[in-house]
This record gives sequence, structure tokens and C-alpha cells, in this order.
Amino acid sequence: MVLGLLLARAGVEVTVLEKHADFFRDFRGDTVHPPTLMLLDELGLGERFAELPSKRLEKMRMHIGDTTIVAADFSRIPGPHKYIAMVPQWDFLNLLAEAAAEEPTFTLRMGAEVTGLREGGGVRYRDSDGVERELAASLVVGCDGRDSLVRAEAGLVPEEYEVPMDVWWVRVPKLRDTGKEAQVFGRFADGLAGVTMDRGDYYQTSYLIRKGEDEAQRAEGIEKFRERIGGLFGWGDGELEAIRDWDDVKLLKVRMTKLPRWYSGRVLCLGDAAHAMSPVGGMGVNIAVQDAVAAARILAAPLLRGTLTARDLARVQRRRSVAVSLAQKQQLGEHKILIEPALDGTLTGATVPFPLRLSDRFPLLTGVAAFLGGIGPLREKTPVFARR
Repeated sequence: MVLGLLLARAGVEVTVLEKHADFFRDFRGDTVHPPTLMLLDELGLGERFAELPSKRLEKMRMHIGDTTIVAADFSRIPGPHKYIAMVPQWDFLNLLAEAAAEEPTFTLRMGAEVTGLREGGGVRYRDSDGVERELAASLVVGCDGRDSLVRAEAGLVPEEYEVPMDVWWVRVPKLRDTGKEAQVFGRFADGLAGVTMDRGDYYQTSYLIRKGEDEAQRAEGIEKFRERIGGLFGWGDGELEAIRDWDDVKLLKVRMTKLPRWYSGRVLCLGDAAHAMSPVGGMGVNIAVQDAVAAARILAAPLLRGTLTARDLARVQRRRSVAVSLAQKQQLGEHKILIEPALDGTLTGATVPFPLRLSDRFPLLTGVAAFLGGIGPLREKTPVFARR
């Protein structure tokens, strides 16, 4: 959506295909990081975004055993937005769609599911009435996630990283108001681990399980899970009654991948299609948006001239690959020092990882952690042609 909006503002004829009839999907990343907030300001959309229902994450807290640590303090980062905005992703996508609809060269087709690549350039897709159609294009950008069909059709095969966990997502009602600051915190105790994200009247909660143990743990029964998650977060019957059965517990099979090459022929992959991120730190949305900004800036001119080549697509990958690699290395490091010992039961208040103990002792370091997680190693500049 971001790439479509930016290219349309450059005058490029662009069509976005969304296979669902709307953007409403639960258990998606709702974190809008400072670079994306600055992008919205520069696009002239800051005021519209501010009208969306939101919370502000100013500090990331972790409870490890009986020890509470501020892992990241976003009030210490540079720039006008010293927080992460917690906004339902469907509201964010609707805002982008409305802004893009104001551009004469932009088209959004909902209920349009891509079924393959078209010979000669473009895609085949099934429209909302089930009719098979084709769409010719000089470039296809696969933004269809970690299980990308576009990527597979282009013959691009990602490299896989080993990860220690999968995630159960559950909705837990929030029984008291916590104000404008988003209450996002991680809890690690007795071999259990979880993170909550404030979404207004409920917590979107991720409960971590060992990789591949979904079936075995479900066999223990829903009451066992309620007991575990209730004990971890200190929740009683009021919160736990929302977890009625296993239908209320959604599995996210965590994958971390990276394509050796992001493009092939007239196809380019971005976001999770090019590099699936771990949910640790909620960095995936920010990284994908930065991909889009870089791609728009690099590709707009050759698309308008009709001179697009593989060299242009390679420039996008070169521009973004270092930032992506650094972010993934950061996530893999957090898996090693935090997630693995948490699930092994060896993470306690007495064995808090050294970087967290250091930040706890020297609060200025929480700003460094906030910068790495909130802004990242490379903020892409908004193209001049897209500014308002």
C-alpha cells in the first residue's frame, strides 16, 4: 500500500491487488515506528493518522521472575516522534488506501487473489466474483508475505534461519483503563514466556511455545493453558474467561528467512516475501515500509521512462539488504540471550542477560535499545515527488 501510494504520486500507473474483501484481520503487527510516523508527516497524512484510535508505546518493560526492567525508552530517541504508535493495522491500511485513491494513476482491487504470473509480464488473478482474469504489468512486486505465491512463481527460494519458538495469539479483555500510554510488556518466569500489546479494550497477547510443540501442548487441554498464561500475567477468571477453547488460540508458525536475490525477470519481492522477520520487537512493519520507500525512490523514474531493468531491481536490494541483515541479526541475538533461556527455564531474575542488566544500571542505554528497535540502522528518505 505504501509503495502503491508513493509510485502513484510520481505518476506511475499502479494497481494493488488485495485478496480479501477488506483489511480487517486480527493478530497483525500494529506497531507504527517513528520512521513511518515521519514518513506520514512528509506525505501530508500526519493529521489524518493522528485521528485514528491509538496508544503510544513510550517504554518497553520486561518482567523476568521478580525483576522488572525497562528494556527500551523511546523518549530518549531523536526526532519528533519519541514513541511507537499502536494502531490497528486495518485502520492504517484504510488510511493509506483513501490517500492513494486521491491519485489518478492508482487502482485498488479488493477480493482479487493472485493465482500466478502472466507470461510476458503481470499476473493472473481471481476477482471477487470468482472470474479468472489477467493484468499486464512492466513490474510485479510481491508483497504477499512469508508464504509468498509471487516469490514461488518467480522461482525465488529463501534461506531459512533456525528459530526456537512458535507463538500462540490470544485476545484477553482489558478490565481497567491504563491511559494513553500503551501497556506493552514481556513476562518470563518458570519456563514460560509471553508479551502483551495494548489494543484499547483488550490485550493482544503472544504466548511463546517451543518450535513444533503446538500439537503436543494442545493435547494437554485448554485448562492447562489457561492456568499457565493466567499465572504468567497474574490474570484471573475475568480475563481468562475469554479463552473458551482452542478456537480462541491462533498459531503463528514463526519463520525467519531471507532471499539471496530479491528479484527475477520482472518480479521484485519486498517485506516478508523477501525477508520474513521474527515477531520479536515488532520490527516487521517498519522494515517493510522502509523497503517500500526505497523501492519507490529508486524505481519511479525508470518505470515512468519505460526503461526498467534488472539493474534497477538490484539497486533496491543493495539499498535495503544491510539494514535487513542487521535487524535480523539483532532478532537472532535476542532469541539466543532471551527466548531460548526463557523457554528452557534458565532465565530468572538472577540470570538476566548482561545487556539488560547494563541498561538497568545505566538508563541512557535504554535510548540506544529504543533507537535500534524503533528507528533501525537506516531510515529511508521520503521521495521529493511524494511529499505534500
